[in-house]
Amino acid sequence: MEPSYSTGLVWFRRDLRASDHAALYHALTECRKVHCAFVFDTEILDPLPKKDRRVEFIRASLAELDERLRTLSGHATGGLIVLHAVASDAIPALAVELGVDAVFTNHDDEPQALARDSRVRTRLAAAGRAFHTYKDHTVFERGEVLTQTGKPYSVFTPYKNAWLRKVDAFYLKGYPVERHAHRLAPRPKAHGHAVPPLAALGFEPAGMALPAGESGAQALFEDFQQRIGRYEDARNFPAVKGPSYLSVHLRFGTISPRLLARTAHGLAIKGNQGAATWLSELVWRDFYHQILAHHPHVVEHSFKPAYDAIAWESGPEAQELFAAWCEGRTGYPLVDAAMAQINQTGYMHNRLRMVVASFLVKDLGIDWRWGEAYFATHLNDFDLAANNGGWQWASSSGCDAQPYFRIFNPVSQSEKFDARGQFIRKYLPQLATLPDAALHAPWKAKPLELQAAGVVLGSTYPHPIVDHDEARQRTLERYAVVKAAAD
Repeated sequence: MEPSYSTGLVWFRRDLRASDHAALYHALTECRKVHCAFVFDTEILDPLPKKDRRVEFIRASLAELDERLRTLSGHATGGLIVLHAVASDAIPALAVELGVDAVFTNHDDEPQALARDSRVRTRLAAAGRAFHTYKDHTVFERGEVLTQTGKPYSVFTPYKNAWLRKVDAFYLKGYPVERHAHRLAPRPKAHGHAVPPLAALGFEPAGMALPAGESGAQALFEDFQQRIGRYEDARNFPAVKGPSYLSVHLRFGTISPRLLARTAHGLAIKGNQGAATWLSELVWRDFYHQILAHHPHVVEHSFKPAYDAIAWESGPEAQELFAAWCEGRTGYPLVDAAMAQINQTGYMHNRLRMVVASFLVKDLGIDWRWGEAYFATHLNDFDLAANNGGWQWASSSGCDAQPYFRIFNPVSQSEKFDARGQFIRKYLPQLATLPDAALHAPWKAKPLELQAAGVVLGSTYPHPIVDHDEARQRTLERYAVVKAAAD
């Protein structure tokens, strides 16, 4: 079929790969010549700390993407145009400079991104240029999985069942970019230097240890496939190599969600329980993205409006409690070790995300939005839809959330999921020589055990900042306003 356009521009965003890429495929099949660009958007970057692992990850992934596009194009001067500017200004201006007929990109349903894309679409249309967007970040999105009455699901299990009924080879197939790659254009001489160093962007190295780019994602995925059958049993134990560790790669699109779902689905229908459980995690991801698309109010408010009536702790004491949580000084070892993990690495095990979120909201009485914002700043894999969904789940204010009266006990969670204290000892070395039985609640340890381990409560390790049983009772009282509204 003859291409519709002479020249097109692919705008990469949260899809930093050259394979199985919806917008790139459509541009290559609909244009005779295709340029590729990425914008380090100053509206996103400027508020960030100058050491941000995510910026480092993006930059490393772009360097690999640039090389991959150059190889695919067959041009020694092929590759990626990289700009550092306000994206909603830069993309229309670049379209004019390159003389393109259309800009191609993939959907981003975050409210800020939708507003940005609306500005870009308007400016392109004023210049007579088209703007095409495609699904690429999830398997199903927006209104693709609806109830029989045509409404979005707000409970996960029925959504998952409908997702599984609908999914088939068509929805899981990849986009064969490679067969059309000869239409990739050389990079214009004015953009001869592709990916700028971190310093040129105003950032410093932050020590991102995770392998970046498509090659990093593929290596992790190949490793995970060797142990996916054990995922169901291993995923809840933070000291065990259980997760796929692909969340940051999914966030920035260095691996295709279709590839992951296709692999997991194929194994699941053959009876692989670990793969079936992991596929459910990918479905949760789609679920939270469609919640954000249909209910953007969740960015600022509770999914369930009644929960906005809860009176959270406030004032200097609440600020002090929050600071202790952020810095891992709560006196509950599993909570403190988890916060040390995120602060040191930018990663937190999923089980621990639930534990620390429950502790902040239901032990300390702190507004879930405070914790959500902290995760947004510190998580390498921060994704608005998933982060918001997780925090609302933990606070019982979201769709399909745990009941408000279910409150994680941080000690029993520790005893169950880190029984030998391997994770705690890694991140809280000051407690390393305590015996296993005393490690989960040091304030209950015998004086001789503390002395032998060199632990001085209130000095080398803090006393608990709250009594869990008392906090549980206060939480039930705090949430009474919700129960009253439901009655």
